Amino acid sequence: MSEPATRRPRHRWRRRQTVLVAAGAALVLLLVAGVFALRSPSPVGHWDSADGHDRYLAAYTEAFADLPEPQQTHDVRTDFGVVRVYRFAGTGDAAAPLVLLPGRAAASPVWADNLPLLLEIGDVYTIDLLGEPGKSVQERPIRDDADQAEWLHQTLQALPEPEFHIVGMSIGGWTAVNLAIHRPATVASVTTVDPVFVFADMPLGTIVRSIPASLPWLPKSWRDSFNSYTAGGAEVEDVPVADMIEAGMQHYRLRLPQPSRISEDELAGLGVPVLAIIAGDSVMHDAERAAATAERALPDGVVHLYDGASHAVNGEHPEQIADDLDAFLERNS
Repeated sequence: MSEPATRRPRHRWRRRQTVLVAAGAALVLLLVAGVFALRSPSPVGHWDSADGHDRYLAAYTEAFADLPEPQQTHDVRTDFGVVRVYRFAGTGDAAAPLVLLPGRAAASPVWADNLPLLLEIGDVYTIDLLGEPGKSVQERPIRDDADQAEWLHQTLQALPEPEFHIVGMSIGGWTAVNLAIHRPATVASVTTVDPVFVFADMPLGTIVRSIPASLPWLPKSWRDSFNSYTAGGAEVEDVPVADMIEAGMQHYRLRLPQPSRISEDELAGLGVPVLAIIAGDSVMHDAERAAATAERALPDGVVHLYDGASHAVNGEHPEQIADDLDAFLERNS
């Protein structure tokens, strides 16, 4: 199944604005989930209204136009719902495809600046996380970390390749590691891009600052302010992917469990190669502590600390990430 989309030229000057400007919504949406779990009996993520969903879909379509044309579009049925997957044909010769997992409240369009470079490595799939704003549709409750791994495992099993290099940003990085812990059969390697809940805890200041932005009835400017804060001060107004993320934050009611912090023992027990990319100026954790944990717990892993990068590191340094990932895969081929 394919979806038509109008293509338009990509604008490199908007990079910091157009990719991961609201990856900090990993935290915001966790708080929103707690607020609304007390107000609604629904056990699965859902839209607050048809109008809210329409607003989101319009923003998604606008943001999606910055991506290359997908070769295929799949809706994969799992025990927990239907998962939207896009396949992009690459020009590289990687033995296994890349699978890109976005941050919370984000979806496939956040990879716009990364995809052209990653396609030089090999074929790429992007996935809209189940239970998040996007085009995946949650149908049954996801109750714990094992369920989070299970829906993704079932999705990958439905694809034709036997193994994949999993690349996750923010909460997508946690999702990638969680998969490798619980359901590693299809995982060839894991790359985390400034992940949350993996190598360090969130600072109290970030938690406190996120609270006003977690209330969807407050003005859009409050959510934009927090999203800009997580992206190192980048402007987020009138930016397609930022509009998409903000619409999801306002209109989608998350029903996902709080992710468990990955322990050092779990990291040490991973049976696949791991590349950890950590943003030096990330507000989502103490970067030096996160890097130290990764180096200590992953003796055979590769750890890169990007000095001066914000949590929007994938949009700030797409070339460096592609180069580091290519070298990592070459080393472990």
